[in-house]
Amino acid sequence: MDNEKRKVWMRTLALSDRDDLRHFAGQFPGPEYSFLRAPEVGLVMIRGRISGDGAAFNLGEMTVSRCVVRTVTGLVGYGFVAGRSREHAELAAYFDAMLQDEKTGPELETKLIAPLESKLRTRRVEQDTATRTTAVDFFTLVRGEDGHE
Repeated sequence: MDNEKRKVWMRTLALSDRDDLRHFAGQFPGPEYSFLRAPEVGLVMIRGRISGDGAAFNLGEMTVSRCVVRTVTGLVGYGFVAGRSREHAELAAYFDAMLQDEKTGPELETKLIAPLESKLRTRRVEQDTATRTTAVDFFTLVRGEDGHE
């Protein structure tokens, strides 16, 4: 299996809307699965760095949901998502397992991952545009003729 492709689809599944995954799950029934780790909510510590290369520090905690499933065909899928949606974590784990299958994987990449990636790109552009419209340009105003107050 291509680990780079898997990183892309796991990121896409985690960032996509739960309702989109739920909608597609109804259209594309797959194999039965069981939980290796039932969906659960917990906290992870977020680490940061000053200037990107400074010493790491604990920035704070973030709520995440996770789930691990095994299909009847023996494939194991993992789902880790931000927030408190156990259903989203379960759907992400389920699709991760399905995407690993040589039979269903290529079709899911085309019919699920590609449209979700497109939706995420569109959402990112909209967020960037909205952010730019609220940007403030700061400048220094010098008072007086010679720069003194």
